[in-house]
Amino acid sequence: MLRNLVATLILLAALPVLAFDVGNVKLGGKELDVKKAHPSAHCKPLEWKSDAADRRCDDARVSLAGVQVKLTAFLKADSIQAIDLRFDTRDLEKVKEVLRARWGAPLAEATETFATKDKGQKDRSVFKMRWEKGADRAILSARLEQRRGGVEISRGRFPDEIYRVR
Repeated sequence: MLRNLVATLILLAALPVLAFDVGNVKLGGKELDVKKAHPSAHCKPLEWKSDAADRRCDDARVSLAGVQVKLTAFLKADSIQAIDLRFDTRDLEKVKEVLRARWGAPLAEATETFATKDKGQKDRSVFKMRWEKGADRAILSARLEQRRGGVEISRGRFPDEIYRVR
């Protein structure tokens, strides 16, 4: 019995930690954590009324395994509810590799192609990866023909509530 418990604990310790954090900023952290880790971040009240957040810290520059990303943290009552990362799609493969190593295998990964109705335009391709742990989720998405991709890390109903103006 004890041997099985020890074996299980060793196996769990070997698995990647599924904590959605980037650049020493994690869900549930505080504004002070963002400022301490990223002095370039500009923190201010949210410009609109929302139940999801009341403040945001913008444009922290973070190195994610050599890839430069911009980080925005959204806070409610001094607790980080969401983190948005923006990166150049040229670095998509590196970003995917880093997030897999950090958060483990995604629950879903796919590239979807959407046909355009205008024959003069190219079809759109969107790559997505998704991780979840309880009420927390992380979604990487990149339109392959555009310059910017992003990672949205959030807690609870944040994506549904952030732009719902009150």
